[in-house]
Amino acid sequence: MTMILLCSDLDRTLIPNGDQPESPAARPLLRRLCEKGLIRLAYVSGRHKELVLQAIENFDLPYPDYIIGDVGTTLYRPEQGEWTHDQAWHNKIGADWKGCRNSDIVELLNSIDETKLELQPDETQNTYKVSYFTDAGVCGSDFADLISTTLDNQGIGVNLIWSIDEEEDKGLLDILPAGANKVSAIRFLMEQENFSAGNTVFAGDSGNDMDALTSGLQAVLVSNASPDVRREAIETAKKKGIENKLYVARGKYNFLTGNYAGGVLEGLSYFFPELDVWIRAELDRLPKSDFEP
Repeated sequence: MTMILLCSDLDRTLIPNGDQPESPAARPLLRRLCEKGLIRLAYVSGRHKELVLQAIENFDLPYPDYIIGDVGTTLYRPEQGEWTHDQAWHNKIGADWKGCRNSDIVELLNSIDETKLELQPDETQNTYKVSYFTDAGVCGSDFADLISTTLDNQGIGVNLIWSIDEEEDKGLLDILPAGANKVSAIRFLMEQENFSAGNTVFAGDSGNDMDALTSGLQAVLVSNASPDVRREAIETAKKKGIENKLYVARGKYNFLTGNYAGGVLEGLSYFFPELDVWIRAELDRLPKSDFEP
């Protein structure tokens, strides 16, 4: 079987920190699959490296071969027991900022209404990522356009990533170089490691994953995704004529829902049917107590 590159989001995709229940056997089963040596694993997350490593320990996740962090602005590989920052990716995305760094972007945006922008803590920032708290309703507003215009007038190409912290009812804004996002980082990794589109899969759950889910890469949307995200992903895939590249998990295995890691396993078996036999055999041999919450 050809080696598979699995690129997976973390929060609410593999980490069961959403409202829906997790199948207890799902994460251990995914970990065993990764240990078989058939999968190279990349975590693709908005988290920075330290928080990714913390999540691996806290949730007993499979150890990855690569980390794409900070919403696609960082790429790490393990070398001699240490995680090494990929300088080639760093240089590639940095070209869009014409020599500017995080502090330069902050200074430029200080000239507009600062009451609507509050810098996030230092650990969320990096050279090519500026992160703010803002009002929940800012996305799509005139103020959002003002941010883009202010930076565009300086010849700085940016990618604005908006999301919502539902618990705090705050808007979250990440300002990245124009070429920096999850999809671009995944494609860069594919090229560097010689993975084709046919043996690469992305798994996600949220609006922040939409570009990757509807990029034409083989993609899995776990079933705990919100109805709005599910509807948008399906409609966008249809408009692009790539319905066959998007699998929406539904819980096809007995005792294994399509939520979180269960959905990722289901999607992998859809794109690689040879894995279906292994997954079913593993589920059959597990004691029923393993399926109890």
